Amino acid sequence: MLTRGHARPDAAAAEADTRTSWCPSGAAHAPESLVLGVRSGLDGQVTYLADAVPAAAVLDQIPEDIEPRRILRFASHCVTDCANRRGGDCTLVERVVAAYPAPAGGAVPRCHLRAGCQWWAQAGVEGCRRCPALATRHPADDELASLVADPDVTPEQLAAWTAAHRD
Repeated sequence: MLTRGHARPDAAAAEADTRTSWCPSGAAHAPESLVLGVRSGLDGQVTYLADAVPAAAVLDQIPEDIEPRRILRFASHCVTDCANRRGGDCTLVERVVAAYPAPAGGAVPRCHLRAGCQWWAQAGVEGCRRCPALATRHPADDELASLVADPDVTPEQLAAWTAAHRD
């Protein structure tokens, strides 16, 4: 049993270091996938669900001609062979923080994923505040979203693109 002020035993420390992290921009059909939230039809922002809902419980309710990622945000386990993975880090959250301004207001959204979220662990408040603006599936004509999704694009390239395309 762990108590305040005492170091964790080595076995507990090793277990904590190897726990599974969650991707808030995950796959819809992975066995562990959860519905993180619903995308608004007005502005595309994600409204987070109060409780986790297994994706398998809702996927068969979505009409075949609708891509689930266009209306729902899914979370699934981070995987080592992900194109956005570099060592233990997620390069997607790095690009998101570089490309998208933090929304006004400063509050982080309520989210049931936070305790295990890779983005929260890696980027903290800065990643979390930008999360509602992201879509796992985005329209092809959204150039910035396409650049952010590309693992080969660096945060510096995103900053240059953003500077060149300011209104």
